[in-house]
Amino acid sequence: MKKIVLVSLLITFTFTACPEDSDNNNNGNNNGNGGINAEIEMINVLGGSFQMGQNGDQSVPENVSSNVTPVHTVTLTGFYMSRTEVTQSQYQAVMGSNPASGFGVGGNYPVYHVSWYDALVFCNKLSITNGLTPAYRINNSTDTALWGTVPTNSDSTWNAVEVVSGSTGYRLPTEAQWEYAAKGGNGLSGNYTYAGSNTVGDVAWYDGNSGYTAHAVGTKAPNGLGLYDMSGNVYEWCWDWYGSYSSDAQTDPAGASSGTLRVSRGGDWYGTATDARSVSRVNGNQNNRNNTFGFRLVRP
Repeated sequence: MKKIVLVSLLITFTFTACPEDSDNNNNGNNNGNGGINAEIEMINVLGGSFQMGQNGDQSVPENVSSNVTPVHTVTLTGFYMSRTEVTQSQYQAVMGSNPASGFGVGGNYPVYHVSWYDALVFCNKLSITNGLTPAYRINNSTDTALWGTVPTNSDSTWNAVEVVSGSTGYRLPTEAQWEYAAKGGNGLSGNYTYAGSNTVGDVAWYDGNSGYTAHAVGTKAPNGLGLYDMSGNVYEWCWDWYGSYSSDAQTDPAGASSGTLRVSRGGDWYGTATDARSVSRVNGNQNNRNNTFGFRLVRP
C-alpha cells in the first residue's frame, strides 16, 4: 500500500465502463478501446475524537456563533472513505447507466440525479463485485435484484433498511464520519471553516465560482486527508435520518433512530459558501433525484 499522508493509505479498485462525454477537465483514464477505467480510491481515516458541530477556529468570534449546536464530543472507529465523490464513470460501471444530464456530464464529473435509495443499490452491487459482504439488507435480503424497482416515492420497506452486522462492504458515511473526515480526521488540521481551507474558493465549487454547474472531481485542493470536494460540487448523501444533535458524548453514532428525511452534507455548485462549511447540514427526501445531490463511499 502507498502512503498518502502520515495517516493515510491508498487503495485502488478498477472497473471499465462504456464511453461517455467528457470535457478538458476530465481526468478519467481511457483504456484504449473507447472505455473508461473508473477507479475507486479509498483513504484510510484513522479513528479518534472531535467536536461535532464546532465551526472552524474558535478564536474567531463569528465561527463560534456559527457552531451547529449543541457541540458535542464524538469518538469514531477508523474507516476508509473514497477520495472523491462517486463519478459518472464509476456509477455507470456498476449500475449500467449514467443518470446525470444538464449540469456537467463526463466520466470524471460527480454523478447526480441519484437518490439515497439509488446509493444503497450502488453500494451493495459494488461490494459484491469486489468480493465483499454487502452492507445493506432490505426485506431480509442483501441481493438488490430481490429489492424490486428503486422507489420514486418514500417507501416504508426501503426506509427499514438495515446495516448487516460485521459486513465488509461499501456504504454511505454516517453524518459523524462525514464531518470528521471533512475536518481532516484525528490529529490533522481540523480548524478550517471549509474542508481544508478558510478560503472557500480554494477547495469548493459553489455559487460564487461554479457557473451553476458541477465540475470534474479533484480540480480543487484536497483537505488534509487528501479528500477532494468535501466542500461544494455536489451534496453528499449520508446514512443518517435527519434529527437534532444530542449534547452527550457519543461513540460511533449513526444518527436518529427514525425520521422522514435523510442527511446530506458538503454544499453544492448551486449553494452559498455558508452551505459549504464542514459543519453545515441539510436534509432531503430519500427518493429524490436532485441535480445537486451525489454521494461518496466508506467501508470498515
